Amino acid sequence: MFDVFGSVKGLLKLDQVCIDNNIFRLHYKATVIILIAFSLLVTSRQYIGDPIDCIVDEIPLNVMDTYCWIYSTFTIPNRLTGIAGKDIVQPGVASHVDGHDEVKYHKYYQWVCFVLFFQAMLFYVPRYLWKTWEGGRIKMLVLDLNMPIMNEEAKERKKILVDYFTDNIKGHNFYAMRFFFCEVLNFVNVLGQIYFMDFFLDGEFSTYGSDVVRFTEMEPEERGDPMARVFPKVTKCTFHKYGPSGSVQKFDGLCVLPLNIVNEKIYVFLWFWFILLTILTGISLMYRFAVIMLPRLRLLMLRARSRLSEHDEVELIASRCQMGDWFILYQLGKNIDPLIYKEIMCDLAKKMQGKEIV
Repeated sequence: MFDVFGSVKGLLKLDQVCIDNNIFRLHYKATVIILIAFSLLVTSRQYIGDPIDCIVDEIPLNVMDTYCWIYSTFTIPNRLTGIAGKDIVQPGVASHVDGHDEVKYHKYYQWVCFVLFFQAMLFYVPRYLWKTWEGGRIKMLVLDLNMPIMNEEAKERKKILVDYFTDNIKGHNFYAMRFFFCEVLNFVNVLGQIYFMDFFLDGEFSTYGSDVVRFTEMEPEERGDPMARVFPKVTKCTFHKYGPSGSVQKFDGLCVLPLNIVNEKIYVFLWFWFILLTILTGISLMYRFAVIMLPRLRLLMLRARSRLSEHDEVELIASRCQMGDWFILYQLGKNIDPLIYKEIMCDLAKKMQGKEIV
């Protein structure tokens, strides 16, 4: 299983050329690595060792384990609170009356490793789209220009870059809008995944993290552990078979789910991570909207990026640029050495004024 995901370690490498931003990288690098690492952790516990152990009389233990793993186990929600060993056997485990007591079935646990991996792939989709649409444009433009010392070849590359930009000015809007679309897609994806996990856990995920925090602040005799409710470590399982006379016999067993010790911690972390990621991505989208709507903000950001350049040169360039041109220049400023970037901005301002470049 680890060999299958061996290529994932390539995600840890830093890209030589930056074509996005830090919030974008939180989605396709940090979140993807976290989800795949959790998937591997659950997989190792699920297929190496016993993910479930059931106890029942007269039924072979391996048969009972396999049956309950496949067909799910259940708990009694109104038996979650009480003293274990006195009022109840374990939280959610107690005698019940069919048709009278509410029964909650737990069918998710065999799917957790696959769902986590599927979620990781969804987080990589916006990155894949952007890399496809971007087509290596920034990498080609910054070639040999990320070093502070220029040789003759780098000087020629600088001239080509200036010529490219002036020849294609006001032609980069579609390029920028594709990136902005991928940023929106990141936000839609993280919101959608929160709703997806809520559906996957029978409506428990949306408040899971806050319930866990609230649980730690309550008095021991009053609190019901939300982790025991969502990820019970001990459950019940009913097995039916024919008796000697042909009548249906019912066997009620107890099942221990050690895998849920891992699952409950994973989903607590994911709750806080997804909430943080949603907030940061929302702030990033508000910032992006401001950048699109406020030319003055774009000028200030370009000044900050080209801090070694003359202000009047930057102002001239910004006044001639549309949104897409500004985006290209800003991305180039992330990847080109500041001294060379200063010379590029100077040459670009001269060419826009019709002056000869030395």
